[in-house]
Amino acid sequence: MAVSTHRPANGEDQPPVGIDELLERVRAGYQRIEPHEAYEAGRAGDALLVDIRYAALRERDGLIPGAAVVERNELEWRLDPQGSHRLPEATSHALRIVVICNEGYASSLAVQSLHQLGLHQATDLVGGFQAWQRAGLPVE
Repeated sequence: MAVSTHRPANGEDQPPVGIDELLERVRAGYQRIEPHEAYEAGRAGDALLVDIRYAALRERDGLIPGAAVVERNELEWRLDPQGSHRLPEATSHALRIVVICNEGYASSLAVQSLHQLGLHQATDLVGGFQAWQRAGLPVE
């Protein structure tokens, strides 16, 4: 029987990490935002709300007024201020971004990726769109 000699790129032997532990580690690196705070920040122009839910969920549940809709697989390209495919709003690494998925899980992993691009003001919505809706915030 062959024994795997694969080692992580950093040279350390580390056991695999489950998704719950990974989310915990990722979320420890930034402050998440609650629905009412996100609503106020978006309304005041202090944050760009970014909805990464897939089309079927947006069609089923509606949209957050004023939120940019960016499919998850395009997120980094659309928000990188140095990118040629960026959104018009993505002009600075200091931009405060609130990523919104359906329940607040995928958005946490998306925030980790945005932080790696230098977008350190990126955060995500605790509970995602479902929490936004439960809080009675506007949906169209």
